[in-house]
Parts: sequence; C-alpha cells; structure tokens
Amino acid sequence: MSEKILVLGSNGQIGVELVSALRNTYGENNVIACDIRRPDYDVKNSGPFEFVNVLDKVTLNSVFLKYKPSQVYLLAALLSATGEQNPKLAWDLNMNGLLNILDLALIYKTAKVYWPSSIAVFGPSSTKVDTPQSCVMDPNTVYGISKLAGERWCEYYYQKFGLDVRSIRYPGLISYKAAPGGGTTDYAIHIFHEALRKGSYASFLSAETELPMMYMDDAIRGTIALMDSSASQITIRSSYNFAGVSFTPEDLAAEIRKYIPEFKLTYLENDPRQQIADSWPRSINDSFAKTDWGWKPEFDLAKLTNEMLQNLKNNK
Repeated sequence: MSEKILVLGSNGQIGVELVSALRNTYGENNVIACDIRRPDYDVKNSGPFEFVNVLDKVTLNSVFLKYKPSQVYLLAALLSATGEQNPKLAWDLNMNGLLNILDLALIYKTAKVYWPSSIAVFGPSSTKVDTPQSCVMDPNTVYGISKLAGERWCEYYYQKFGLDVRSIRYPGLISYKAAPGGGTTDYAIHIFHEALRKGSYASFLSAETELPMMYMDDAIRGTIALMDSSASQITIRSSYNFAGVSFTPEDLAAEIRKYIPEFKLTYLENDPRQQIADSWPRSINDSFAKTDWGWKPEFDLAKLTNEMLQNLKNNK
C-alpha cells in the first residue's frame, strides 16, 4: 500500500521544503499540500493542493475522508513574535489545530502524525547552555506555552490511545527558499538578504545573543529521518531536543564579511524580541535524537553562510 501524506501549513518556511522532499520520495500525487492560502511556490505545480484551515473541523474531516492519510505533518502555527501580537489567536491556532488533527488521526487510523515543537518551550529558569532534554520549562511567550502544552497532548495521545505521534523541538531555522514567518530567530535570514541588497543590517537582537540555529536542509533531513524510524526507536513522545549550530549576530556577521568585507552590522534598541530571545537556550543537548535515530547535522556556520549567500545570489 502506498503512503498518502497530508502536509498542513504547506506554505510556511518548513512546509515548502518538506513537501518538495516528500514528493521526491513518495511521488507527487501521494503528498497533499494543505494551507489557508494559495501556494506561491513550486508546491502548487508539483502535486495536489487543498485549501484547509486547521480550525475548520468540517473541511478537515472532508480532506481526511478523501485521502485517508497514512501520515500527517501538522506545521500550521503562529510563531513567537507574531503570536505575542495576538496571543488568543496564537493559542487557538496552535492548540486547537493540534487537537483537531490528533482526533481525526484516531478516527481515520492514521499510522503516524508529526507535529513540530520549538526551543520556545524553554524559559527564563531553564538551563541555558547545553540545555538537556528534561529540565525546568517555564516559557513566557504564548507560542512557547502552546508548544509545551502541545508536547503534553502528543504524549497523552500516544500513552492513552496508542497514536504514533512524533515531534522535534526546532531551533531557529535558516532557509533561502521561503520568507520568514514571524519568529524571533528570523534575523538570521533577514541578515543575508540585507547583506546582499545594501551591505548592512540592523539587528533586533543584541551582539552577544547566542541562539541555537539550523540550516533548513538539516531540519528537513532530520524530520524525515525521525518519521522513517521504527516506532521501537522512539523513546521520547513529547518532543526531541534537536541541535545544529549556535551563534551570535556578531559571529554571523564575521562569517558574512568573508564574502562581503564591507558588511556593517548595527543594533536596534528595546526591541520586544530581545526579551523573548533572552529566555531561550544558548545551546541544545540533543543526545537522545543522536542515540535513538542517528541524528547528526551536516551544516556548521561556515557551510550555512556559504549556502545562503550563493543561493540568494543565484535566485535574484
């Protein structure tokens, strides 16, 4: 029996590249892209697309009935900085969207469900360096609160109903293919665009703000590796810590100057995203992901910078 895979939130930063990768593996017609907006990217031309709002149970049910998916990736979410501007909407979308999918996955006997968590589940009291899989978690953004609650729901549905739900706590994700989606780590995408466009960038995070980051190719590869693993390999049913490379804006600027020597980095003051970043880890311990399903990143800061600048130049 061939796989039928739904990707909800397919227009987002992760969704665009995930749909492409899954279609390359499973075939174009077996991966159904779903979003509330018409796709602007290759997604719309390379396979089926459905307009879906994850809060609309009637439409969701009709899509599940039509395709009877064997796998579902739920990527639709309101991210950290955007979520703080509309916290009730962020909670509603991030929480009830997940519960809708978990319930439908049970009804239609979906074999595997993927739902992304985030380093935003950690907070001011969490261990900041080499943050372990389990520690104090006191998120202070509605995004982080919803992700921590979502982790508990995923684990609950696995323990109570046997639903095979899998999850990763993403760090900041860096990609040249899709526009950033309103996250606190998005400076690390904007900086490349601005470096090429005008040779300067005003960072909303301070010079010493170190955050965990990852190149999108690694994130997609790791996500699919998790989903391809046998259920017996998965020991974490809340969400796996997942690490790539940690750096500060100054570290990134120094790497960019190897290609654009005149690049200038300045800093904004009193940006609300700074407070969010200050509550997050500086580096992540992902030993469970490495041990359980063989995770290993391929992109360090130098390789990431080269890939971003080259691809953005080529796509102009």
